[in-house]
Amino acid sequence: MSGVKATKCKALLRVLIPWVLLTNIMVVLYCLRNPNQVKLRGSQEDTCPLGVAKLQKKSLIKQSHSEECSPKENIMFMKTHKTASSTILNILFRFGEKHKLRFAFPDGRNDFFYPSPFLCSQVKDYKPGECFNIVCNHMRFDHQEVSKLLPPDSVYVTILRDPVDLFESSFHYYHKAVPLTWRIRGENKLVEFLNNPWAFYSPEAFNSFYLKNLLFFDFGLDNNLEADDPRVMTEIKNLSRRFHLVLIAEYFEESLILLKDLLCWTMEDILYFKLNARKSSSVSHLDAEMRAKALQWNGADWKLYQHFNGTFWARVEAYGRKRMKQEVEELRRRNAEMKDICIEGGGAVEAQKIQNRRFLPWQPVGESSILGYNIKKDIDPRFKTLCEKMLTPEIQYLSELGVNLWLTRLWGWLKDTIY
Repeated sequence: MSGVKATKCKALLRVLIPWVLLTNIMVVLYCLRNPNQVKLRGSQEDTCPLGVAKLQKKSLIKQSHSEECSPKENIMFMKTHKTASSTILNILFRFGEKHKLRFAFPDGRNDFFYPSPFLCSQVKDYKPGECFNIVCNHMRFDHQEVSKLLPPDSVYVTILRDPVDLFESSFHYYHKAVPLTWRIRGENKLVEFLNNPWAFYSPEAFNSFYLKNLLFFDFGLDNNLEADDPRVMTEIKNLSRRFHLVLIAEYFEESLILLKDLLCWTMEDILYFKLNARKSSSVSHLDAEMRAKALQWNGADWKLYQHFNGTFWARVEAYGRKRMKQEVEELRRRNAEMKDICIEGGGAVEAQKIQNRRFLPWQPVGESSILGYNIKKDIDPRFKTLCEKMLTPEIQYLSELGVNLWLTRLWGWLKDTIY
């Protein structure tokens, strides 16, 4: 009996030791790479909005007023986790690159030192007072800091997803990076967790934010607030004042039409292929009881979603249901055309079947559950560049835009080597 226990202990140690080492290595690298993350508190003139206002005040040029809107180029997209935000990111990358706009990018990695709160000093080559056109990488939101980077006319946009589906997706994607979940037994760890979440959750534990109210956390808020806490609605109202449009992942096409209208873009600007989708076999289908438990556990996110789902449909009504239906049909038609032009086989494939690593998406720890695409070999030269850009995942696109991702790539090598 003691021999069996010893064997089990050795097996457990073989799993835990590499992960402990990996966690320590990443903490050290983070500290080394992040030595100057202090809040820059210069004079008020060291911000983009005040600098722009000063220039406008001095300018004697009168702007002509046109009945037709002009495309908006100053955009803050708050990229939330597991909400189809990577597809939005690809749209923004393409628009910004096409119009030679200036992105505020992170340095060394693909996010702004998440989960640390965002600071201007995390932006690559940042100098106080400089202006950017687009901010769109993962961050823990801080409006005061973000607003220093953008002109006053910037449009703030974000996207939400049903908290149950988001929680299921987040649990699948991140649970191996959350030590709290390593001791969950059974084949269905998600169900085991939902049956007794406080047995596997601690607010102070490493990466625990992935397990509760992740949307609230992404927005820089307290993800451990309960749904009936009055501070939840106060924070939601504050976000309503910050964001001009909140997209809903379940109504992605309608969301893009509203975005196109708000930004005065064209239909071509919002064409897309669904990026970072999971293969269906990796999705846990929760029954009604488990969904109810997931909603209760993520109560703050549920209130957030309910509020902005309401404002979303009010926007749809204002836009016009008939007009929306026509626009969605046109978007679907144009997307179908691009699929026929660009994608080998017409759809997504598993990671192992992707022929060109340029189009291989980032995978979660220890798995290859994220789908990607193979590009056709005989594409019409008129569409070749657009096809390539529409199919390029976030990490590769950032590299093509000149972002040094050495820390992200090192982490990728470590996770693939150790696991």
